[in-house]
Amino acid sequence: MKVFLLTREWEQAADGITLVLWGTAGQQSVKITITGQHSVCFIHSDQKLDNDLVELAFARKKLNLTTLEGTSIDGLYFKHQYKLRRFVKIAHQRRIPVYESDIKPTDRFLMERFITGSCEIVGETCSKEDHYLHFINPKLHALRYKPQIKWLSIDIETDLSAVELYSIAVHGENSNHVFMRSDQTHHVDQPEFECSLYTDERQLLLAFMKWIERYDPDLIIGWNVVGFDLIVLEKKCRQLGLKLNLGRENSEARIFKSRQAGEMNIAHLSGRVVIDGIEMLRAAFWSFESFALDSVARELLGKNKLITTTDKPAEISRLFKYDKQQLARYNLEDCVLVAQIFERTGLIDFAMERSLLTGLAFGRVGGSVAAFDNLYLPRLHRNGRVAADVGAQTDHTTSPGGYVIDSVPGLYSDVLLLDFKSLYPSIIRTFRIDPLGLAQPGEDPVPGFLQAEFSRQGCILPELIEELWRQRDQAKKDENKPLSHAIKIIMNSFYGVLGTDGCRFFDPRLASSITRRGHEIIQKTQAFIEQKGLQVIYGDTDSIFVLQKSCSSPETARQEGERLVEEINSYWMRRIRKEFNLQSYLEVEFETHFSRFFMPTIRGSDQGSKKRYAGWVEHEPGNHRLIVKGLEAVRTDWTAFARQAQTVMLKRLFTGRPLAQFLTDLAEGLSQGKFDDQLVYKKHLRKPLAAYTKNSPPHVQAARKMDNPGRRISYMITLNGAEPVSNLTAKPDYDHYMEKQLKPAVEGILQCADLDFDDIVQSQMRLF
Repeated sequence: MKVFLLTREWEQAADGITLVLWGTAGQQSVKITITGQHSVCFIHSDQKLDNDLVELAFARKKLNLTTLEGTSIDGLYFKHQYKLRRFVKIAHQRRIPVYESDIKPTDRFLMERFITGSCEIVGETCSKEDHYLHFINPKLHALRYKPQIKWLSIDIETDLSAVELYSIAVHGENSNHVFMRSDQTHHVDQPEFECSLYTDERQLLLAFMKWIERYDPDLIIGWNVVGFDLIVLEKKCRQLGLKLNLGRENSEARIFKSRQAGEMNIAHLSGRVVIDGIEMLRAAFWSFESFALDSVARELLGKNKLITTTDKPAEISRLFKYDKQQLARYNLEDCVLVAQIFERTGLIDFAMERSLLTGLAFGRVGGSVAAFDNLYLPRLHRNGRVAADVGAQTDHTTSPGGYVIDSVPGLYSDVLLLDFKSLYPSIIRTFRIDPLGLAQPGEDPVPGFLQAEFSRQGCILPELIEELWRQRDQAKKDENKPLSHAIKIIMNSFYGVLGTDGCRFFDPRLASSITRRGHEIIQKTQAFIEQKGLQVIYGDTDSIFVLQKSCSSPETARQEGERLVEEINSYWMRRIRKEFNLQSYLEVEFETHFSRFFMPTIRGSDQGSKKRYAGWVEHEPGNHRLIVKGLEAVRTDWTAFARQAQTVMLKRLFTGRPLAQFLTDLAEGLSQGKFDDQLVYKKHLRKPLAAYTKNSPPHVQAARKMDNPGRRISYMITLNGAEPVSNLTAKPDYDHYMEKQLKPAVEGILQCADLDFDDIVQSQMRLF
């Protein structure tokens, strides 16, 4: 039987550690129980242990394995996980080196069999339960398998303080149901959904959990579903003396709240996976002005939530009292919007491909270090080596970031953007950068940086990248965008993983040999281009901006760009072969031709800025596109007024239309209040209001004027200071918006046309 793995956990038993894996075979849920397992760690073979350690009851076995440096090791096998932890704690206190003691039993079991997100079961079915098949101690083999996942979108509605539960909505492929509190107790049939009414929260929750058990989803999705919905439901169950039984076998859900800002809440449901739309979109590198459901739905789907008023909590409470039918529709529509966003972005496919690729648990967000372990450790073990525990490295020398070429500010015509394809993975592959190769460089090693040397043979990481590269090329041919995207993300994460001390393979020589080589490549590529009589006006990490000689058309520019790319790639092929006797996997691609290009200065300086530019791309007559990076027009911490003003000014600059009169009209309209609805700032509170003691930035001042501020504060600067949009007492401070928003957004553009902001708007400011 082929099974895609959903959850993995372990529990202590008398005969050792029991592993419990849940999965789906498409239409059939599967539970796999593996008994009699051990927790494992490794120590040096010549390491003598005191009696108090020996008494922790483990089996010690001589193994045909060594450390990275070649020291022979023994394996220690514990029946009880707590004894392993006790052993490691004492060993660390006594400075006894311990290896791979921090790998979870489930992760070790799967990775040693090269099992990632799915497997094949070979064994008899032990029992057939109501909703699943149960296998005990079958053989598992690595296998790629991607079935249909049975998903369910959920959403709850509460009062403003989330004290009173109003309703719970669920939306699946063939189910739409709302559970709602009401003075009446009956089932209400609606044309598009079912609605069940309950007189109290206890009955509502019991009915909801019973429905989940019958529907039996593999996956639960939602919007901030862990950080709000499940936390509220768990708290409510606890108050009512219930357990939030949402897992398979009617097991209790465990919700782990984040301990500090920036950390994620985690939900563990045995046999089911929970994916939060916000966190998974971020993991897939989607970007939005706001991750509020209404904002994302509007941008992706062209749809709004059914309640669009500014005071949504008040409207929800009003509907609960007077129009429960409409509240039910609103509640359910939120579930539908989440499901449609997941479908539009391919998030479920992305999460599945990521699990199949890396071995990370399905639905896990983050985990780049764990993914590296899953991919690298089993290959390392096949090479006869074991790795250190995380934190064993004591050298914390930092590595430089990407190389940035000083920009030459100004307004240009015909700029070519050249981009190194996956530069850091290409460097790893070309220059044989590898933890094992660093530990055992052998004869005629490849030089790195910080006195690093790498073996030419037997390297794991370069071969792993080559394998991933082939898979990505095939995924592109197959038009499997989720897999291609997942591979790109994991390959590009390798440098960051090797550069963090949270990785067991952390070594400054590894990260520096990647980034410093990247510096060298960008610098020498710049020199090569300039020797050809062309000017490089900017470059950043893996991109180079080349000022081309005048081009008659976009097609001519593309031909010139592709010719230059071929010459650069040939140059590196020859150079690396000559200097290192290695094959080059560096590849420059022609990315974009900007017919017009703007590189601003640092505000108040003649020096060129970094990571900030705008360009005009003409694909063909009448088909053009504005590209903006880092400027105010694409920054969500600026007002819509400033962003729109800069966008229009850039378009006028690139197309040769007048700037002064447009700016005059803007300034006049601002002073007359025509743009008041675009003067809103939006900013998050990063900590509780009471924690802002040393200073009070504007969004904090505005939040203190609200009865129940959320995390995201919408406010304006008025003649009475910062005020929340929901409680304005004065007109906007137009002088503030003129000087702090409009002027900095457009003055760099004006300089390109030899215009001065103050000269243009001064008369308008005097009038108003």
